[in-house]
Amino acid sequence: MGNKMLGAKSIILRLEISTGEIKFGQIAQCISEAGGDIVAIDVIHTAPNMTIRDITIDTVDTSHIQKITESIKELHGVKLVNVSDRTFLLHLGGKIEMKPKTPIHNREDLSRVYTPDVARVCMAIHDEPKKAYSLTMKRNSVAVISDGSAVLGLGNIGPYAAMPVMEGKAMLFKQFADVDAYPICLDTQNVEEIIKTIKAIAPAYGGINLEDICSPGCFEIEQRLREELDIPVFHDDQHGTAVVIYAGLINALKVVNKPIDEIKVIVCGIGAAGVACSNILLAAGVKNLIGVDRAGAINADNVYENSVWNDYAQRTNPHRQSGSLSEVIEGADVFIGLSAGGILKRSDVEKMAKDPVIFAMANPTPEIMPHEVEDIVGVIATGRSDFPNQINNVLCFPGMFRGALDCRATTINEEMKLAAAEAIASIVTDGERDNFYIIPSVFNTKVVPAIREGVIRAAIKTGVATRIPSQFRK
Repeated sequence: MGNKMLGAKSIILRLEISTGEIKFGQIAQCISEAGGDIVAIDVIHTAPNMTIRDITIDTVDTSHIQKITESIKELHGVKLVNVSDRTFLLHLGGKIEMKPKTPIHNREDLSRVYTPDVARVCMAIHDEPKKAYSLTMKRNSVAVISDGSAVLGLGNIGPYAAMPVMEGKAMLFKQFADVDAYPICLDTQNVEEIIKTIKAIAPAYGGINLEDICSPGCFEIEQRLREELDIPVFHDDQHGTAVVIYAGLINALKVVNKPIDEIKVIVCGIGAAGVACSNILLAAGVKNLIGVDRAGAINADNVYENSVWNDYAQRTNPHRQSGSLSEVIEGADVFIGLSAGGILKRSDVEKMAKDPVIFAMANPTPEIMPHEVEDIVGVIATGRSDFPNQINNVLCFPGMFRGALDCRATTINEEMKLAAAEAIASIVTDGERDNFYIIPSVFNTKVVPAIREGVIRAAIKTGVATRIPSQFRK
């Protein structure tokens, strides 16, 4: 689940300075006293009584930025024109662009890529629609679609503000798996409108990656689209998270030497990710899994307003335990947190079985900080990059879609997800695996090829692959 938002560490202030009213040394002193460190000064414009300069300043975090800018505003003879940092500069004009594969040098080139010769290609697809995979971008394209209703760490910020996240996701698709991904943010949060819109644009794409869509609407959107489209539909916040968590758990259980069919698992936070995570663990062989949310343990003895929870209750908590997290966690081997920071206490962990496995995934503050329990746990993982064992969706979705596109899968099923998790886990060898290393780095180049192979084999085995890549033909 990785950190999508990080604090700024470097800023650039554009200052309009009245040279007759203030000396630059006074400005520099002000910045220093506010906690900033000037690393560069660039003169943008000069005039007899005025100069415009860009001041590059190293800061510790965003609180220092605010303190520096407020101090500058109090100075006479200085106008703060603009504040930017390296993150904002990277996003100027967006982070991605479209480029043609073939340049157009002359009229003959133009006629082939556009009119009139393109008509022949259009009619070939009209006569045989499957040729869209070989004659258009469809064969290697994924639409990354959000309504901005559940952006990690930010919540319901809407389609405009969600776009930088979707652009970033498109970059990751391309860099890690050479998949061409297109960010699309919809200006509606109506479930029916979202479904209708995605179905209408689906012909151009080989797959749909749903992103940052809130629960419970995300369940219906994904389910309906999977039923009504013949291309893979994958809600990454649900299934990407589940795949990587299961991959980490495979190795964590090897570290603590516990079989998956004998463990007691607590999943805390039964939203989109919590349901998907539970589903993959049940499919993998977990028999005693209890979901816990604000109301306590989800139990088949109760009836919930949330229909997803009613279905969930029928498939989990076989001993029908009830009570709070602190009550049902007793004797548990695994805690998976997909909820809120700080809700798991050391006293809760002390109630768990020997060598417990803790996956504290809340961002930016985990359910419990690793240093609070590192002496009593077998393995602990988080969603953060500044602790060992980061559980990050980036490990899953590029390879998952690479495999699905290459075999032209009509869906992404549970077997393909299990295969992806097992592939990720396999990258960490027996000689490397320990309590601080259960999951590979997102930059490990072996990850995507391993997932691709596992996903394609699972798609072929389950009959959802419509194309068999040459290396998989007998």
